[in-house]
Amino acid sequence: MVSGRAARQAPPTSGDVPVSGSETRPRRGHRIAALVKTLADSPGAVFSLARFAGCFGAARSTISEDLAIVKDSLRAFDLGILETQAGPGGGVRYLPTRSGEGIRRAVNTLCEQLTAPERILPGGFLYTSDIIFSPVWASTIGEVFATLFARRTEAVDSVVTVETKGIPIALMTARALGLPLVIIRRDARVTEGPSVSISYLSGSTGHIQAMSLPRRALAQGAQVLMVDDFMRAGGTARAARELMAEFDATVVGTGVLTETSVPARKLVDNYLSLTVLDRVDDGAVAIRPGSAVVDLP
Repeated sequence: MVSGRAARQAPPTSGDVPVSGSETRPRRGHRIAALVKTLADSPGAVFSLARFAGCFGAARSTISEDLAIVKDSLRAFDLGILETQAGPGGGVRYLPTRSGEGIRRAVNTLCEQLTAPERILPGGFLYTSDIIFSPVWASTIGEVFATLFARRTEAVDSVVTVETKGIPIALMTARALGLPLVIIRRDARVTEGPSVSISYLSGSTGHIQAMSLPRRALAQGAQVLMVDDFMRAGGTARAARELMAEFDATVVGTGVLTETSVPARKLVDNYLSLTVLDRVDDGAVAIRPGSAVVDLP
């Protein structure tokens, strides 16, 4: 059932040109293929049955039958869910969520890839850019976060991240939830108008750093979901929350791709991590699924 936050309306698509003439009406298989593509292109957006009926020159009852097939197929192959909206207008939206088992498989595969010894960089750092900037991996991670936070995000207005490496996974999380992405920058940019800036002490480096967000980027009193790629001590996450307070925004959840096991006590609480990095030394990487995955039913 579509509820909570006002559902995002479906964008215009090439299928909006009504089909006329019985000889041009698409077959069921063609309609279903077009339905799946249209819904998958706009996760979280609500499409009315009337709109699809007009596009395909078919009765609403026929479209309902098509959508029932789509819904069952998505569930059977763990490809997401199709939510329906009751009422005279009727509508559906696609959410690319994953089952608990699907999330475990994805995170276990991610951990396997991250343990490759060739990822170790001088200074004990771990190379992850190829995964974070991979469209396939970023999309997978975004769908996992969207699933983990689905019950918390009915009233969320935006996904927020801090530049730079968190952007791909935050963007894919926002796409999966049908939300806009807001990017906190390290410095203010004159091309984005007046901004709110704060300085903070980095928990991992001990250096004073800054972050900034344009006033028009986020509405006052917004509810936001924060997503980032990495957390060591949690200084950046805490500063981002303080910056959100300047907008009277409420942080309803925080998700990170990887956190370090040391220090065990972070500067923030109430966050979810997909993986935990225990160590990078002696030519070996020790990384495991985070509590968000381990605790899944």
